[in-house]
Amino acid sequence: MKEYLYEGKFLSMVREGHWEYCERVRNTRAAMIFACSPEGRVILVEEFRPPIGQRCLCFPAGLIGDEHAERPEDAASRELEEEAGYAAGRMEWLFDGPSSPGLTSETLSFYLAGDLKRISEGGGVENEKITVREVALDEVDSWLEAQMRAGIAVDPRVYTGLYFIRRARRG
Repeated sequence: MKEYLYEGKFLSMVREGHWEYCERVRNTRAAMIFACSPEGRVILVEEFRPPIGQRCLCFPAGLIGDEHAERPEDAASRELEEEAGYAAGRMEWLFDGPSSPGLTSETLSFYLAGDLKRISEGGGVENEKITVREVALDEVDSWLEAQMRAGIAVDPRVYTGLYFIRRARRG
């Protein structure tokens, strides 16, 4: 039986038996978009993340339906445009999976964006302070290592995205 220990505006803390975890109050789904420009540049976003106390590199991502009902692929397109400034001519669903199954009930839908076109500077909405990073696919591994040495965290799902981008580019 679930016992709600705390409920805030966005998250609740739950105890179920001996297990404690977080749930999103209004939504438990998010989308992450693996994107690479037609010129072969991987599209990443960098943002300060208070839970880890440092800047973090990730692929564009965000909540599905946090403000109104929307299809997951529409949320993926919206997040790619808001965060990175790119519109996708194609949005291919890859798979769904848990975000952090020992900590939260949130699940992620992963998409591969194709036929990208730059439409804005990106950077997110309102209070988001996102920096868009575009890195040549053949240089991204060493670039990521240098970023980590400089104290920037790299979301491990970046490597999952690179796998799917490279697989798609091989045909």
